[in-house]
Amino acid sequence: MLAQIRLAVDAYKAEKPNNPAMQKELTPHQIVDALDKYVVGQNEAKKSVAIALRNRWRRMNAPAEMRDEIMPNNIIMIGPTGVGKTEIARRLAKLAEAPFIKVEATKFTEVGYVGRDVESIVRDLTEFAINMVREEHESTVAEKARESAEERILDILIPPVRPREPVEATPTGFAIAGDGDQDASDADLRERTRQKFRTKLKAGDLDHREIDVEVDADSASTLQVFGPMGMEEMGVNLQDLFGNLTGKKRQKKRVKVPEAREILTKQEAQRLIDMDKVVREALDRVQQSGIVFIDEIDKVAARSGSSGGPDVSREGVQRDLLPIVEGSGVMTKHGLVKTDHILFIASGAFHVSKPSDLIPELQGRFPIRVELSSLGKDEFVAILKQPRNALLKQYQALLASEGVSIEFTDEAVDRIAAIAADVNEEVENIGARRLHTILTTLLEDVLFDVPEHSREANLTITAALVDEKLNAVLNNRDLSQYIL
Repeated sequence: MLAQIRLAVDAYKAEKPNNPAMQKELTPHQIVDALDKYVVGQNEAKKSVAIALRNRWRRMNAPAEMRDEIMPNNIIMIGPTGVGKTEIARRLAKLAEAPFIKVEATKFTEVGYVGRDVESIVRDLTEFAINMVREEHESTVAEKARESAEERILDILIPPVRPREPVEATPTGFAIAGDGDQDASDADLRERTRQKFRTKLKAGDLDHREIDVEVDADSASTLQVFGPMGMEEMGVNLQDLFGNLTGKKRQKKRVKVPEAREILTKQEAQRLIDMDKVVREALDRVQQSGIVFIDEIDKVAARSGSSGGPDVSREGVQRDLLPIVEGSGVMTKHGLVKTDHILFIASGAFHVSKPSDLIPELQGRFPIRVELSSLGKDEFVAILKQPRNALLKQYQALLASEGVSIEFTDEAVDRIAAIAADVNEEVENIGARRLHTILTTLLEDVLFDVPEHSREANLTITAALVDEKLNAVLNNRDLSQYIL
């Protein structure tokens, strides 16, 4: 029995697509641990997205006849702003190395209203995937491209010697012999000179020189026609339509050697990679591992008991989103993209409406619902100190660039967190984003004065300093609504 299982496993593993985005075999626990480095709390949401991501890997390793039958479990994350919904989705996409795009549901409207067509979600995701895959392929040829770019720079600095004119025969029938020794000497001298310049180029001794390089001429790529949508909504690019007829226009640009090296390296990398292969891989990645994050989906949910007016447009948006979410084909300028296995993660505060206010068909396409909890003082303390991109670490890095060291006492951190929690309760709950406004107000004078007065200084932010800076604003309720 065990031998049969092994044979079956070997058979369908041999058939599975070679998708780099699916090679990272992260377990759900490993995914949650990775998310913990950037997002505080919200364990239920992390667990749900970790299972969804692992199911991607499981599907790609399932028997071939079952892969197309296994649909993704789309998720709705419910919770107020600033609690980590977007950050969870963004970090998830980075973990999976998957094409990811964030869109806002309010940008899309029912056909006939002013707004973007929902199919542009898939087109934008495809463009993102192509850029991502192209960068990966370019990185594999980066060293060779850089060497070729340096040779092109040397060709510009030391123009090739023109070949000698062919020697004609004399009337007597004897050809006039060329000076072979002189030709060999010139070639040897040129090679020695080229080697000297190559050494100087690598050492940076020629970085001050300016040279002329050819770059693609700028051209308007999109024509605004067919009403507000324009041709970009149709996936049409004028350069793609007419570029093959007229050829790419080039123009000379005078730049310094370091910039020329970057331009020519990019050109050489593009020449070395196979764009057809890039497009095929990108399309496969979009279809098999793409992630779409639809924010503010509650804004297009019609309120219970209401009819007519703007609610008609809201329901129209939902009906336009439905085919994309449930699985359909979207034509892009790179080919047909099927959305059957794209993972959709929707989010919304749902203060006024409820997930049940969405049309039933769309509700059915988001079977997993996760409620994210509001953040309080304890969570704010953790957010300020623990994540790799914690706000306090960001400000420390900013001021370190000016030669200034800044530290926050534990009491100061507690006070900042308490103020943020209090303001969220009294004014409006914007979650962890309140910490940005608090810290900006607290450090405004420091950030303004540092370049002139505080270089090479060591600053310590204490609880007393926090109260001194913020009490005046906190005590004025009307002022705190606008500043904090």
